Amino acid sequence: MESDGLMGWQKGTVLFLGVMALAACDGREESAIDNLANGANAAQVQNNVRAEAQALMEPLAPPLPGSPGGLPVLSEPPIDEDAIDPDSAQGAAQVVQGYYGLLEEKRYNDAQDLWNENGAIGSEEDVLFAARFRGFSEIHANVGAPGEAEGAAGSLYVTVPVQVYGRVAATGKPWYTLRQVTLRRVNDVPGSSEADRRWHIESIGPYTAPEEPAGEAAANAISPTDGMVRKP
Repeated sequence: MESDGLMGWQKGTVLFLGVMALAACDGREESAIDNLANGANAAQVQNNVRAEAQALMEPLAPPLPGSPGGLPVLSEPPIDEDAIDPDSAQGAAQVVQGYYGLLEEKRYNDAQDLWNENGAIGSEEDVLFAARFRGFSEIHANVGAPGEAEGAAGSLYVTVPVQVYGRVAATGKPWYTLRQVTLRRVNDVPGSSEADRRWHIESIGPYTAPEEPAGEAAANAISPTDGMVRKP
């Protein structure tokens, strides 16, 4: 849905003034105004000033895998994308990768199409879906290894961990979080359509680390005597 032209102009003006304020800190405001006065394209000047202002911001540095806030460390080497079966758990992870790639490009309508169209988020107004991301000037993601696909009532479900990071529009500050995407597809049952058999996003929520098997948990438990020197 297209926004009203006047409102779009107003929003663009506010954003431009914001980045101009950032640029003014080191004298580039005068240069930008000179460019406008000399007939330069306003949108291009705005983009140039924004790029220069962002260069002064705190860089985005998401936590590394295995560290607090980072994705789990991969236990196996990554699979070649060309060899991935789209119906497999790795295929579901590719859908997640595509979803956040679309958000990164601000293609919100296309991103919403990857949700279950019968769910609350997949069926909401496109402007409402896009508004969910209004607070960020940029969004990126690192996608982790998917869990095992599990079956229930003729459907398959899989969860995919994802590290989402970006920049808060109001402050320019970095923002990081770990999330967990649950995807579903109808199993290969009679009467199901091709669309039913594709992975769709069912929900996105806080990341939950997988539980360790009982044997491993016991083996990894910390003993009260760990680190103590045995007496002779």
